[in-house]
Amino acid sequence: MVHPGAQIIRTLQTLMLLLTLTLASCGTPARRQGNTPLVASAIGGAAVPGDPSAGRLDFAQRVVVGATGQGLVRFDAGGGIQPGLAERWIVIDDGRSYIFRLREAHWSDGTPVTAAEVVRAIRRAAAVSSRNALAPYLAVIDQIVAMTPQVIEVRLKRPRPDLLKLFAQPELAVLRTPGLDGSGPFRARPAGGGVTLRAASDSVNSAEDTERSPGETLRLYGERAGVAIARFRAGQSDLILGGSFVDWPIAASSGINPANLHADPAQGLFGFAVIRREGFLVDAANRAALSMAIDRAALVQSVMPDWAPVETLLPMQLDSALPPALPTWTIMTLDARRQEARARVRTWQQAHPGGVTIRVALPSGPGATLVWGHLASAMLRIGVTPLRVAADDPADLRLIDEVAPYDSGRWYVNTACIACSPEAAALILAGREAPDLTTRARRIADADAALTADAAFIPIAQPLRWSAVALRLTAWQRNTRAWHPLTHLRNEQE
Repeated sequence: MVHPGAQIIRTLQTLMLLLTLTLASCGTPARRQGNTPLVASAIGGAAVPGDPSAGRLDFAQRVVVGATGQGLVRFDAGGGIQPGLAERWIVIDDGRSYIFRLREAHWSDGTPVTAAEVVRAIRRAAAVSSRNALAPYLAVIDQIVAMTPQVIEVRLKRPRPDLLKLFAQPELAVLRTPGLDGSGPFRARPAGGGVTLRAASDSVNSAEDTERSPGETLRLYGERAGVAIARFRAGQSDLILGGSFVDWPIAASSGINPANLHADPAQGLFGFAVIRREGFLVDAANRAALSMAIDRAALVQSVMPDWAPVETLLPMQLDSALPPALPTWTIMTLDARRQEARARVRTWQQAHPGGVTIRVALPSGPGATLVWGHLASAMLRIGVTPLRVAADDPADLRLIDEVAPYDSGRWYVNTACIACSPEAAALILAGREAPDLTTRARRIADADAALTADAAFIPIAQPLRWSAVALRLTAWQRNTRAWHPLTHLRNEQE
């Protein structure tokens, strides 16, 4: 009998061969060297602009928005903060006031970006009615005002010294609507199923705009992982961005040189949130039983040997007053955990005749299938019947796979609390409303402990994010944000 995992790998290898041959037949030369234009793939949908205030952006849309629009600040190659529309800034009043001095910048038609337009854009993103993915973390903003034509102030209700990392996200890019026009650093033009990105200049239709060096030009495709990997494997692209656990088995078995494959030390959440506190999942002890049964080490190693498992909600202390809360069962061996979990299932079934079925929502893809195999095996071992459903279907447990936009325990507890207890939800709210950083840190610690005791989230690992990078992209760096600006791919002297 052929193991399902081995069959998946063989199927992937066959598909990769066919895709590589198809791309190679187009007659495109092998991967370009030196100062030739760059080609990049973003795994996801089409590489088109998206409106962050209208809803969550697809990854390829985030890449386009990050390339054609910028916020007050931006990320550098290492995930640090660098100037964007703001050339400098100061933080005063114990983290309650951010004052930004804007640099000279222009929209694509050459008109200058004004402080009033920046203020309107940030207000739109932070509005209660906004569907921006980061809007819940911008509720701390009290006022945004243009102090002068070049200076704006963001006044907060409570101190938030970590706000700059939110301002650097593509969701906080300052865009002029309609048209989702940005101020650069690139201008985008549709081309051959993707977009051509050219470095923006301060003047429009200048000779500089039409006679750029190839290093300032980049072709970007938004496409499925298999196509992106085949393109790279055939030497027709220099970069793949946005890889995850779902498609890592394709990349690992594709024949790409391991020197070109890089995993980010991403921080965030990868685990299963309880969606329905009904039936078997009404009891915290039963929810904990599911978490106890999982062999996390075997699960992550089946996808990537270097992928490290976790058992806590917070990856480290961050801005919490205490280290991450540990479930009570962490001191037990896996066999002892499963024995106790089976006992809990039997006790439930004695009081509630009939089987226990848990619906688990997962995306499609080979990595997800490997994760599902280990998760389903763990459930069957303790007497629970697992049922896999599509990512958006009604479910009892749903996978959360997200990189943290900034380094705060509040993001972790808020994101994990899908159907957590009223007590945990109240503590999360108390952390948001805390009048000072000390009180906030205590409430975050309290919320972490409450969520852990409630077993409302089953942590598995940190998010797996990978890229394929040509050796000539010497400025590319791994980072905890798993975000790689297209402006930081090659060193300036190259």
